[in-house]
Amino acid sequence: MPRKQTKAAPPVAATTAATNAPLSIVILAAGQGKRMQSDIPKVLQPLAGMPMLAHLLGLAARLTPASIHVVYGHGGERVRELFDDGRLRWSLQSKQLGTGDALRQAMPEIPDAHQVLVLYGDVPLLLADTLRGLIAHSSVRSVALLTARLVDASGYGRVVRDARGRLQRIVEECDANARQRLIHEVSTGVMVASARLLKAWLARLKPRNAQHEYYLTDIVGMAVQQKLRIATVEATDAAEVQGVNDRLQLALAEAEYRRRRARQLMANGVTLIDPARIDLRGPITVGRDVLLDVNVVLEGPVVLADGVRIGPNCVLRNVAVGARTVLFANCVLQDAQIGSDCQIGPFTRMRPSVRIADGVHLGNFVEIKNSDIGAGSKVNHLSYVGDSQVGSAVNVGAGSITCNYDGANKWRTEIGDGAFIGSGAMLVAPVKIGNGATIGAGSTITENAPADKLTLARSRQVTLEQWQRPRKHPPKS
Repeated sequence: MPRKQTKAAPPVAATTAATNAPLSIVILAAGQGKRMQSDIPKVLQPLAGMPMLAHLLGLAARLTPASIHVVYGHGGERVRELFDDGRLRWSLQSKQLGTGDALRQAMPEIPDAHQVLVLYGDVPLLLADTLRGLIAHSSVRSVALLTARLVDASGYGRVVRDARGRLQRIVEECDANARQRLIHEVSTGVMVASARLLKAWLARLKPRNAQHEYYLTDIVGMAVQQKLRIATVEATDAAEVQGVNDRLQLALAEAEYRRRRARQLMANGVTLIDPARIDLRGPITVGRDVLLDVNVVLEGPVVLADGVRIGPNCVLRNVAVGARTVLFANCVLQDAQIGSDCQIGPFTRMRPSVRIADGVHLGNFVEIKNSDIGAGSKVNHLSYVGDSQVGSAVNVGAGSITCNYDGANKWRTEIGDGAFIGSGAMLVAPVKIGNGATIGAGSTITENAPADKLTLARSRQVTLEQWQRPRKHPPKS
């Protein structure tokens, strides 16, 4: 008996554990990204098939804040067009004057009673659990700062502590002396603080540094001067706080994302022949005893049921695959639903809007587009089926195609249950092939074929007895 469906309760906005204050999240996404050498804004550069900013917005949403604010600048209208769904708050940083100035643009919209979590659009690999831990250490009279220990701390602000280990200030690398540059503990810039305190500190920021910018990290020194607590939480994995400023760092972030997803899949019982040679983009749902061979690309949403086996070099984009189905090598599938116990490939292509029932065989160099293939049917060699309804237990012979396009419009082909389409047949749509019909090999069918009958459409075979094959003329001397 089906269960009664009930409406899910709306998510409750997060509050900081120590204060019970509402949480606002600000994502600083105004950077130009000159080192990318690209016309695309930095936060729109793709990571695992999605813009970097999409990863941050997804992460922020998992924390269920009261509001999410995005500070945009370079190429900002493109950013807004892509993500503006009415739920985000947008603030423009018209001039690149530093992170402190960027945060200052968003603060007028945030109530004083809120706690503010500051994230960065080019730090896309943070984990929700890390941020929850940081939020738990915050209070209305303290700053919670995420730090990391890096073997190579180049490019990061150094965490300067006193002899008792208490944080004193953050020194950006370009302002650090030789001794400070030897420090391996760095500030990630990710922090949580009271909106009331942040507004006061941001108003006092001065661009007294080598970059002549307003550094957000300078507020740490202000908090120390006021004898407020500075709580530091160290990221357990340095890769989590990895920033992306150029193509090399983008590739490193992609590799880390890939490693994470591969480990997650294997923990869920998936066999990866080589975890280093797989690409996972977007949501992936897997059953038990799934096997993925090398160089498989999954672009979610992808659903793989129990016992699915994916051969090498396959690409699946928005595909659901039923239990025990096997995809042999070099298949490219998009926007398709595949049933259980099917055999697909090698070298099968599915274009959008394909539905494959249980027990179907699709073979070498077969292309299917905008079609339904019924249970137990076979399209095994070098065939094209487009804009068609194919019944169950149908056999489509090698080299047969549905001629669905007349140069202006697409037309449907209907093939009834149990039909047999001989090799090299051309079915010129719109056309219907009846249940149990047989189409002779080499036929060009332009009219409906009746059920349970053999239909042929061939030209008469002629042999010319006196004909001789042309011969090459001897070369001229």
